[in-house]
Amino acid sequence: MPQLTTQLKDKLTQCLCPPGNGVFTVNTAKERKEQLHQTIFGQATGIEDLWKSSLDKLPDASSAIILGVASDCGGGILRGANWGPLFLRSTLLEKYPQLKVFDLGDIRVIPHLLSDKYLNDATIENCRKALYQNAKSDYFVSPLSITEDILHDFYAAFPEKGIFGIGGDHSVSYPLTKAYLQAKKQQGKRTGIIHFDAHTDLLIERLGIDLCFGSWCTHILEYLPAPEHLIQVGIRSSGKPKSHWESTFGVKQHWAHEVKTLGVEKVIENILAQLAEQNIDELYVSFDIDAIDDSYASATGTPEPDGLMPQEAMQILRAIAEKYRITGADMMEIAPFTDSSGQGEVSRDKTLTVASEISAFLIEEIAKN
Repeated sequence: MPQLTTQLKDKLTQCLCPPGNGVFTVNTAKERKEQLHQTIFGQATGIEDLWKSSLDKLPDASSAIILGVASDCGGGILRGANWGPLFLRSTLLEKYPQLKVFDLGDIRVIPHLLSDKYLNDATIENCRKALYQNAKSDYFVSPLSITEDILHDFYAAFPEKGIFGIGGDHSVSYPLTKAYLQAKKQQGKRTGIIHFDAHTDLLIERLGIDLCFGSWCTHILEYLPAPEHLIQVGIRSSGKPKSHWESTFGVKQHWAHEVKTLGVEKVIENILAQLAEQNIDELYVSFDIDAIDDSYASATGTPEPDGLMPQEAMQILRAIAEKYRITGADMMEIAPFTDSSGQGEVSRDKTLTVASEISAFLIEEIAKN
């Protein structure tokens, strides 16, 4: 049976923090954090030691593992997706208490950082001093870099477990999917990504930054068995037509208007045909909540009209899950304090309700493995 080695536990306790604590604050959302900790640990104080002790249960825990990455430094329109992990967890615990899932905690996030490759040595030393009290530590300091490093070790130790990542802006999916794809390749698995989004996320770079919410898909293609193993669903906000993206990058797309004009059953048929042609063994689902129409999901940085209805997204996911194992997934871009609809908490709660239904389904699928 796989074991939690001392080395891996040390890394987890250094680079992660208790669930909900990924956004470093003193008073903001304090009550919600305390409520989450009360539900998970049975108390709201002294949770650091309880969380560290809980990690010893990881080897025998569910195959579905939650990891929060409360970073929105890779976003760029309306900010606030860093609160997604805290709020979605609370909603999942409230609405789906029966879920068989183990919560690993949150990546420790310095909110001004994205990836270590953008930092000079002096900044890295200062941040290591702040995070680990050791300027000469070997650990990374930026959320994308920490996430990738942690997951390489996680999959090496627990190859049969799957991560359900909660973001954060969509740049977070880059390390989540990269580590997943590399681990599955070592296992001899042919994998694919089903990407639900209003946007293609296929920029080369945005304002000189190559890893961000609008470009992560471009840079994950090299880790897929072939570009067409990335299938995008719900696209509708793009300055270029579908033909440009498919011919330039080799990906497969199913735009939101196709779901309306062809019908969801035909779109499902087309997706399944593509997966069969590619001989897919396992799937990763990356879900940007703005794939859903803004009448249901407006608490996000870039809400878009004319999107998928929640029942359409669920119908597609259920059909895929009947045929293929979903062994990794994420939910991105929930920004609970962001409101473009003018409905305040109503907008937030509606968005969280939709996101939690989709998330619960994906977690249950990962837990089956």
